[in-house]
Amino acid sequence: MQKLTIQTGSYEVNCTILHDGDSAYVVDPGAEAERIIALLEERKLAAKAILLTHAHFDHIGAVPALQARYPGLPVYVGAGDMAMFGHPFNQLPPEYPLVARPENLRDAHELEGFEAIDTPGHTPGGVCWHLAADRLLLSGDTLFAGSVGRTDFPGGSMSRLMESLAKLAALPDDTEVIPGHGPFTTIGREKATNVFMRADA
Repeated sequence: MQKLTIQTGSYEVNCTILHDGDSAYVVDPGAEAERIIALLEERKLAAKAILLTHAHFDHIGAVPALQARYPGLPVYVGAGDMAMFGHPFNQLPPEYPLVARPENLRDAHELEGFEAIDTPGHTPGGVCWHLAADRLLLSGDTLFAGSVGRTDFPGGSMSRLMESLAKLAALPDDTEVIPGHGPFTTIGREKATNVFMRADA
């Protein structure tokens, strides 16, 4: 699986396009749908699905435009985050208007060929998308380079986040991590340097 990551919106969310042949999967399209669509069309990629690590407004802002451009495009998200669509607190207009519950919304675990690791803590239904054969993890806002996601939002839990990080620590050290924001890292690097992941912390 090949990958292409761009930063979208004022929150600079890492939106990653995963593609194999001409089939593409868009992970966390937070904003700037026109840039995402342009990249897909420039590379002659057919959008097959949207994959969300969680449903905070800065990660879902381009979902409506992508579904308008590609009718029927399914959206996969952790079940615990489905209620966040359309919630009045889950918006920051004008850049991030309220996103209604998408059509064709599906549970993350229904997507074949991808492993959705349940990683609640930042949100109740957070998931990390793991591609074992590619040694790749899309961690959303669960794990950052040198840090972790906030847990002071509604539905957040530090104890659950720590349990989720323990799951990620069990992955191979050479697993590349694309977080929801900021630079890429690896599981091994975070286990060695991130206080939230270090075994001796």
